[in-house]
Amino acid sequence: MIKLENVTKYYSDETVIGPLNFEIKEGGFNSIIGPNGAGKSTTLLMIGRLLDMDTGKINVGGMDVSSCPSEELAKVLSILRQENNFTSRLTVKQLVSFGRYPYSKGRLTERDMEIIDKYINFLELKAFENRYLDELSGGERQRAYVAMVLAQNTKYVLLDEPLNNLDIARSVNMMKYLRKACDELGRTIVLVIHDINFAATFSDRIFAMKNGKLILEGSVDEVMDSKILSDIFETKINVIDSPYGKIAMYN
Repeated sequence: MIKLENVTKYYSDETVIGPLNFEIKEGGFNSIIGPNGAGKSTTLLMIGRLLDMDTGKINVGGMDVSSCPSEELAKVLSILRQENNFTSRLTVKQLVSFGRYPYSKGRLTERDMEIIDKYINFLELKAFENRYLDELSGGERQRAYVAMVLAQNTKYVLLDEPLNNLDIARSVNMMKYLRKACDELGRTIVLVIHDINFAATFSDRIFAMKNGKLILEGSVDEVMDSKILSDIFETKINVIDSPYGKIAMYN
């Protein structure tokens, strides 16, 4: 379980994230939605210890994020940021191998190589494993980053807007891979996402933020409500039922 207790981040007197008090249960696909500036990415980065909180406590899988050793946390929680600064002269296989660093410390074993191959195959990247990152399409490159994170073999996987710069087809494929990782590999997926309909289609639970606060969490049916979404995003949104589930329509 991920648990936040009175977590706050102060950017200025006017800009405050929190206090945040909520839990994300182990297992399942969890999406964090909300308008720009709501605090979604800040919250995710604090959970992943890539951004310090100013007050409060975060516990992930029984570990205090503020005080536990980095090498131990890295075996429980992995995170993929929006911006990644890996050199473009890495191959896909080299990139994915970084996911094994908490275990191998750079000295890859036969078992590490088996796990690397497993996730290259899981993300259907075998044909590209020896290509450099700058030789890939945006969708292929993003799959390689996700393969790296999954190769870390953590129970909790945090993803900050993994659909950025992907077209609709690649976005659908990425969400299918993540849903499969949740269902078949038992990962707890937590992602920040802008597209409400993708969140509704693939999520088990949705966490909605606005103005630095968590204002609602619930099942897809509970959150996918015309009035609720219109209030969150401050624009008229109609939620309709379709053969594929609830869909948000923008006026």
